[in-house]
Amino acid sequence: MSASSKKQSKNIVIVKTGEPVPSVAERRGQFADLIQEAIGDAWAGGYEVVDVRTEEPPGPDGAAAFVITGSSANVPHREPWMLKTEAWLRAVVGHGTPTFGICFGHQILAQALGGEVQRNPRGREIGTIAIARTESAPIFEGLPERFEAQVTHVDSVVRLPPGAVPLARSEREDYHAIRFSETCFGVQFHPEMDADVMRAYVETRREILLGEGFRVDAMLAEIREAATGRRTLANFVRRFV
Repeated sequence: MSASSKKQSKNIVIVKTGEPVPSVAERRGQFADLIQEAIGDAWAGGYEVVDVRTEEPPGPDGAAAFVITGSSANVPHREPWMLKTEAWLRAVVGHGTPTFGICFGHQILAQALGGEVQRNPRGREIGTIAIARTESAPIFEGLPERFEAQVTHVDSVVRLPPGAVPLARSEREDYHAIRFSETCFGVQFHPEMDADVMRAYVETRREILLGEGFRVDAMLAEIREAATGRRTLANFVRRFV
Protein backbone atom coordinates (compact mmCIF):
# COMPACT_ATOMS: atom_id res chain seq x y z
CA MET A 1 0.00 0.00 0.00
CA SER A 2 1.38 3.42 -0.97
CA ALA A 3 1.90 6.21 1.59
CA SER A 4 -1.00 8.17 0.12
CA SER A 5 -3.28 5.12 0.28
CA LYS A 6 -2.34 4.56 3.91
CA LYS A 7 -3.27 8.16 4.71
CA GLN A 8 -6.59 7.83 2.90
CA SER A 9 -7.39 4.76 5.02
CA LYS A 10 -7.03 6.85 8.18
CA ASN A 11 -9.33 9.63 9.35
CA ILE A 12 -8.62 13.28 9.87
CA VAL A 13 -8.93 13.56 13.64
CA ILE A 14 -10.47 16.82 14.85
CA VAL A 15 -9.11 17.50 18.32
CA LYS A 16 -11.91 19.16 20.26
CA THR A 17 -10.86 21.67 22.91
CA GLY A 18 -14.05 23.69 23.25
CA GLU A 19 -17.43 24.63 21.79
CA PRO A 20 -18.66 27.55 19.66
CA VAL A 21 -20.90 30.19 21.24
CA PRO A 22 -24.41 28.75 21.88
CA SER A 23 -26.15 30.50 18.98
CA VAL A 24 -23.62 29.03 16.53
CA ALA A 25 -23.76 25.56 18.09
CA GLU A 26 -27.55 25.56 17.81
CA ARG A 27 -27.73 26.71 14.19
CA ARG A 28 -24.49 25.49 12.63
CA GLY A 29 -23.13 22.73 14.85
CA GLN A 30 -19.83 22.22 16.63
CA PHE A 31 -16.35 23.30 15.52
CA ALA A 32 -15.91 19.90 13.87
CA ASP A 33 -18.90 20.63 11.61
CA LEU A 34 -17.51 24.03 10.65
CA ILE A 35 -14.05 22.57 10.00
CA GLN A 36 -15.42 19.82 7.76
CA GLU A 37 -17.44 22.41 5.85
CA ALA A 38 -14.34 24.57 5.30
CA ILE A 39 -12.24 21.60 4.14
CA GLY A 40 -14.97 20.58 1.72
CA ASP A 41 -13.88 18.45 -1.23
CA ALA A 42 -10.20 18.81 -0.35
CA TRP A 43 -10.62 15.58 1.64
CA ALA A 44 -12.49 12.48 0.49
CA GLY A 45 -11.74 10.38 3.57
CA GLY A 46 -13.43 10.15 6.95
CA TYR A 47 -13.35 12.22 10.12
CA GLU A 48 -13.16 11.44 13.82
CA VAL A 49 -13.64 13.80 16.76
CA VAL A 50 -11.74 13.39 20.04
CA ASP A 51 -12.43 15.69 23.00
CA VAL A 52 -9.05 15.89 24.72
CA ARG A 53 -10.60 17.45 27.81
CA THR A 54 -12.23 14.11 28.64
CA GLU A 55 -10.90 11.48 26.18
CA GLU A 56 -7.58 9.89 25.34
CA PRO A 57 -6.32 10.94 21.89
CA PRO A 58 -5.02 8.34 19.44
CA GLY A 59 -1.32 7.67 19.06
CA PRO A 60 0.79 10.06 16.97
CA ASP A 61 0.40 7.77 13.94
CA GLY A 62 -3.33 7.21 14.49
CA ALA A 63 -4.61 9.77 11.99
CA ALA A 64 -4.09 11.06 8.49
CA ALA A 65 -3.87 14.48 10.15
CA PHE A 66 -4.86 16.30 13.33
CA VAL A 67 -6.82 19.57 13.36
CA ILE A 68 -7.00 21.28 16.76
CA THR A 69 -10.07 23.45 17.36
CA GLY A 70 -10.52 26.79 19.00
CA SER A 71 -11.78 27.14 22.57
CA SER A 72 -12.91 29.70 25.12
CA ALA A 73 -10.29 28.18 27.45
CA ASN A 74 -7.01 30.01 27.98
CA VAL A 75 -3.64 28.33 27.47
CA PRO A 76 -2.01 30.46 30.24
CA HIS A 77 -4.37 28.88 32.80
CA ARG A 78 -2.34 25.64 32.47
CA GLU A 79 -5.21 23.31 33.31
CA PRO A 80 -4.32 19.60 33.74
CA TRP A 81 -5.96 18.53 30.47
CA MET A 82 -3.94 21.20 28.64
CA LEU A 83 -0.65 19.96 30.06
CA LYS A 84 -1.54 16.40 29.07
CA THR A 85 -2.50 17.57 25.57
CA GLU A 86 0.75 19.49 25.20
CA ALA A 87 2.79 16.38 25.99
CA TRP A 88 0.78 14.45 23.39
CA LEU A 89 1.26 17.21 20.81
CA ARG A 90 5.01 17.10 21.26
CA ALA A 91 4.87 13.42 20.34
CA VAL A 92 2.58 14.11 17.36
CA VAL A 93 4.79 16.85 15.92
CA GLY A 94 7.92 14.80 16.57
CA HIS A 95 6.38 11.90 14.67
CA GLY A 96 5.63 14.17 11.69
CA THR A 97 1.87 13.62 11.46
CA PRO A 98 0.36 16.64 9.64
CA THR A 99 -1.13 18.96 12.26
CA PHE A 100 -3.06 22.23 11.98
CA GLY A 101 -4.00 24.35 15.00
CA ILE A 102 -6.75 26.99 14.98
CA CYS A 103 -6.75 29.88 17.51
CA PHE A 104 -6.50 28.03 20.84
CA GLY A 105 -5.08 25.10 18.84
CA HIS A 106 -2.44 27.41 17.38
CA GLN A 107 -1.59 28.70 20.85
CA ILE A 108 -1.37 25.32 22.56
CA LEU A 109 0.97 24.08 19.83
CA ALA A 110 3.24 27.07 20.45
CA GLN A 111 3.21 26.48 24.22
CA ALA A 112 3.77 22.73 23.83
CA LEU A 113 6.79 23.20 21.58
CA GLY A 114 8.61 25.70 23.79
CA GLY A 115 6.96 29.04 23.07
CA GLU A 116 4.82 31.18 25.35
CA VAL A 117 1.19 32.32 25.30
CA GLN A 118 -0.12 35.29 27.28
CA ARG A 119 -2.97 37.78 27.15
CA ASN A 120 -2.46 40.00 24.13
CA PRO A 121 -1.04 43.30 25.44
CA ARG A 122 -2.67 45.12 22.50
CA GLY A 123 -6.12 43.93 23.57
CA ARG A 124 -8.84 41.82 22.04
CA GLU A 125 -8.90 41.26 18.28
CA ILE A 126 -12.29 40.43 16.78
CA GLY A 127 -14.10 40.77 13.46
CA THR A 128 -13.06 40.47 9.81
CA ILE A 129 -9.41 41.46 9.99
CA ALA A 130 -6.81 42.31 7.33
CA ILE A 131 -3.79 40.01 7.61
CA ALA A 132 -0.43 40.44 5.87
CA ARG A 133 1.70 37.49 4.82
CA THR A 134 5.33 37.80 5.91
CA GLU A 135 6.64 34.52 4.43
CA SER A 136 5.59 32.07 1.74
CA ALA A 137 3.98 28.78 2.80
CA PRO A 138 1.90 26.02 1.18
CA ILE A 139 -1.16 27.00 3.26
CA PHE A 140 -1.14 30.35 1.44
CA GLU A 141 -1.34 28.89 -2.06
CA GLY A 142 -3.53 31.16 -4.19
CA LEU A 143 -3.78 33.85 -1.50
CA PRO A 144 -2.71 37.48 -2.06
CA GLU A 145 -0.03 39.13 0.07
CA ARG A 146 -2.80 40.72 2.13
CA PHE A 147 -5.99 38.80 2.83
CA GLU A 148 -8.96 38.87 5.21
CA ALA A 149 -9.95 36.33 7.84
CA GLN A 150 -12.37 35.98 10.74
CA VAL A 151 -10.70 36.59 14.08
CA THR A 152 -11.69 36.40 17.75
CA HIS A 153 -9.12 36.07 20.54
CA VAL A 154 -7.72 37.71 23.67
CA ASP A 155 -4.60 35.55 24.12
CA SER A 156 -1.62 35.47 21.76
CA VAL A 157 1.64 33.70 21.16
CA VAL A 158 4.16 36.16 22.61
CA ARG A 159 7.29 34.03 22.15
CA LEU A 160 7.93 31.58 19.32
CA PRO A 161 9.15 28.02 19.94
CA PRO A 162 12.69 27.20 18.76
CA GLY A 163 12.78 26.77 14.99
CA ALA A 164 9.28 28.14 14.39
CA VAL A 165 8.78 30.55 11.48
CA PRO A 166 6.21 33.39 11.63
CA LEU A 167 4.17 33.55 8.43
CA ALA A 168 1.61 36.35 8.82
CA ARG A 169 0.65 39.26 11.07
CA SER A 170 -2.01 41.91 11.64
CA GLU A 171 -2.11 45.29 13.36
CA ARG A 172 -2.68 43.69 16.78
CA GLU A 173 -1.15 40.24 16.30
CA ASP A 174 2.47 39.49 15.43
CA TYR A 175 2.00 35.76 14.81
CA HIS A 176 -1.23 35.16 12.92
CA ALA A 177 0.27 32.10 11.25
CA ILE A 178 3.25 29.97 12.25
CA ARG A 179 5.08 27.06 10.68
CA PHE A 180 6.13 24.93 13.64
CA SER A 181 7.65 22.17 11.50
CA GLU A 182 7.55 20.98 7.91
CA THR A 183 4.14 19.37 8.53
CA CYS A 184 2.75 21.43 11.44
CA PHE A 185 1.08 24.83 11.11
CA GLY A 186 -1.02 27.07 13.31
CA VAL A 187 -3.23 30.06 12.56
CA GLN A 188 -4.54 32.55 15.10
CA PHE A 189 -7.48 33.40 12.82
CA HIS A 190 -10.47 31.12 12.20
CA PRO A 191 -10.57 29.56 8.70
CA GLU A 192 -13.60 27.50 9.76
CA MET A 193 -15.72 30.63 10.37
CA ASP A 194 -17.74 32.45 7.73
CA ALA A 195 -19.45 35.85 8.04
CA ASP A 196 -22.57 34.36 9.61
CA VAL A 197 -20.57 32.73 12.41
CA MET A 198 -18.47 35.86 12.96
CA ARG A 199 -21.57 38.02 13.34
CA ALA A 200 -22.90 35.60 15.95
CA TYR A 201 -19.68 35.89 17.94
CA VAL A 202 -19.80 39.67 17.89
CA GLU A 203 -23.47 39.74 18.91
CA THR A 204 -22.83 37.25 21.72
CA ARG A 205 -20.06 39.47 23.08
CA ARG A 206 -21.78 42.79 22.38
CA GLU A 207 -21.84 44.02 26.00
CA ILE A 208 -18.24 42.99 26.63
CA LEU A 209 -17.12 44.68 23.43
CA LEU A 210 -19.00 47.89 24.24
CA GLY A 211 -17.35 47.90 27.66
CA GLU A 212 -13.94 47.61 25.98
CA GLY A 213 -14.66 50.57 23.72
CA PHE A 214 -15.47 48.79 20.46
CA ARG A 215 -18.02 50.27 18.04
CA VAL A 216 -20.04 47.09 17.71
CA ASP A 217 -22.55 48.16 15.04
CA ALA A 218 -19.73 49.44 12.85
CA MET A 219 -17.84 46.19 13.40
CA LEU A 220 -20.88 44.15 12.36
CA ALA A 221 -21.28 46.25 9.22
CA GLU A 222 -17.67 45.52 8.24
CA ILE A 223 -17.87 41.72 8.57
CA ARG A 224 -17.34 40.02 5.18
CA GLU A 225 -17.06 36.42 4.01
CA ALA A 226 -13.23 36.41 3.96
CA ALA A 227 -13.05 33.44 1.58
CA THR A 228 -9.27 33.80 1.20
CA GLY A 229 -8.66 33.18 4.91
CA ARG A 230 -10.95 30.14 4.82
CA ARG A 231 -8.87 28.65 2.02
CA THR A 232 -5.84 28.05 4.25
CA LEU A 233 -7.39 24.99 5.90
CA ALA A 234 -8.25 23.30 2.59
CA ASN A 235 -4.78 24.19 1.30
CA PHE A 236 -3.22 22.42 4.29
CA VAL A 237 -5.28 19.30 3.64
CA ARG A 238 -4.53 19.25 -0.09
CA ARG A 239 -0.80 19.74 0.41
CA PHE A 240 -0.11 17.57 3.45
CA VAL A 241 -2.97 15.08 3.77
